[in-house]
Amino acid sequence: MANRILRTLIGTALLAMAAIAQSDEQRVVAITQIVEHPALDAVYQGVRDELEAQGYKDGEQVRILHESAQGNAAIASQIARKFVGEEPDVIVAIATPSAQTMAAAARNTPVVFSAVTDPVGAKLVKSLKAPGANITGVTDMLPIESHLDMLERAVPDAKRIGTVYNPGEANSVALIDMIEERMEARGMELVKAAATKTSEVLGAARSLVGKADAIYLTTDNTVISAVEAVISVGERASIPVFAADTATVSRGAVAALGFDYYDHGRQTGAMVARILEGANPGEMDVESVDTLELFVNPAAAERMGITLSDDLISDAKKVVNSDQ
Repeated sequence: MANRILRTLIGTALLAMAAIAQSDEQRVVAITQIVEHPALDAVYQGVRDELEAQGYKDGEQVRILHESAQGNAAIASQIARKFVGEEPDVIVAIATPSAQTMAAAARNTPVVFSAVTDPVGAKLVKSLKAPGANITGVTDMLPIESHLDMLERAVPDAKRIGTVYNPGEANSVALIDMIEERMEARGMELVKAAATKTSEVLGAARSLVGKADAIYLTTDNTVISAVEAVISVGERASIPVFAADTATVSRGAVAALGFDYYDHGRQTGAMVARILEGANPGEMDVESVDTLELFVNPAAAERMGITLSDDLISDAKKVVNSDQ
């Protein structure tokens, strides 16, 4: 009887030790994004898929935590504090506002940012080469000159280009400054309309009517979250709307030149996997995406009063037909 009890106790202890060992082997990756919209959601999915491809499957080798701030800076701060308290192995911050909040909160935890336009200007890193400290990531800096080429091909006579942006987003302000400078060199004028939250996007877009020949939207998260409001204004006022985010074309924009945010997420996930395997984020160069894809929507163009040329359509990787 005593031997049977002893064997039972030993068996229970061994099971407990195995459970502890398994728990110790399971790594934790916490992912936060400032808001949910197709581009950022694609980044999140890309991170997850790349981690699984590298042997870190959620629920097995890794436990993935995920929270969205729903576009609210206060919620982003709460998420940052919560995630730091969880003591994960790596934190992934998607978009500049979440990355800035997380960088301020997580001093000792590796942080990998994604979908951040200007990591130096946002004071996330001192340089793109070996950024130091505990943070690195993947930038989505826009190819502004290529975007302006696209605009001129689609609407050759457009000289006044409107844009809606959130002056509270560091990446947006940096982009606006660069775009304005490059437009001036081409004899174009940037007409700006500010929207500090999604409920202001419609009013900002309406303010561009009569002032802009076309509208160009960057990767501003506030605006992209409510891009249908800008599209509706473009259709009613016959102002063609162009974007930097290719996912916006299926939502009604005329055209966009950008990269696949899912691939952007896969690239981010590969960096996370390297850190889980022992790499030091401070010694990992900030990476960028070089492959650009042109998406066009001829039906949207017609609704906004223009016709896309055959050569522009033939150059597109994807032709979206969104008849509404």
